[in-house]
Amino acid sequence: MILFPAIDLKGGACVRLVRGDMATATIFNHDPAAQARKFAALGFRWLHVVDLDGAFAGGSVNGDAVRAIRSSVDINIQFGGGIRERAAIDAWLDVGIDRLVLGTAALRDPDLVRHAAADHPERIAVAIDGHNGKVAVEGWAEVSEIGIVELAHRFADAGVAAIIATDIARDGALTGIDAEATAGFARAAGIPVIASGGVAALADIEALQAHEKDGIAGAIIGRALYDGSIDPLAALRLVKGAGRC
Repeated sequence: MILFPAIDLKGGACVRLVRGDMATATIFNHDPAAQARKFAALGFRWLHVVDLDGAFAGGSVNGDAVRAIRSSVDINIQFGGGIRERAAIDAWLDVGIDRLVLGTAALRDPDLVRHAAADHPERIAVAIDGHNGKVAVEGWAEVSEIGIVELAHRFADAGVAAIIATDIARDGALTGIDAEATAGFARAAGIPVIASGGVAALADIEALQAHEKDGIAGAIIGRALYDGSIDPLAALRLVKGAGRC
């Protein structure tokens, strides 16, 4: 299982939100590239980077920060937030982003996701952000009538690398992960799942790791790394030797 430290970008800074509410943003580092170097130096092999402003705007807002991160580290970067056109997908892949995460586009323009995944194997992931079992889009500002499993099934044969499954009610709240529910979703989806939202302690990582056979391939960790609730070296030791998701 792969651990993805999160770098969420708002106004050019590295922030954390609580349940996706932009008004709750806490700035942890004004230099996202420096934060990326810290994570790389600790031994993480992937970063999960999100342009929060872009998710609301529907296009890149913190592009300079993302490019600075890319040029600062030689580990893998998974990036999303406002990517809704093929030109943007191609541009970010050309910059050297290893994997792009498409969320709103997965609901609004599934053919875009399918074509991109076919043209760029293992480099396209789908974000499915759940609120009471329904898919939230537009930076979580809108909840659709589509169920999270239903949306996952639409990409079962599309060749996407993974689904980033976020429990909005837990995201940034340090309430702990619901490993059983995440495992159930992974089994139903039939696509490798990267769990996001609520990881607060080493026990959460252990609980997710126990469900690798169900399709849980990774976990995104945000606030718990920034405030010290999780020791990054201890977390990495738990998953030492895991393969690439």
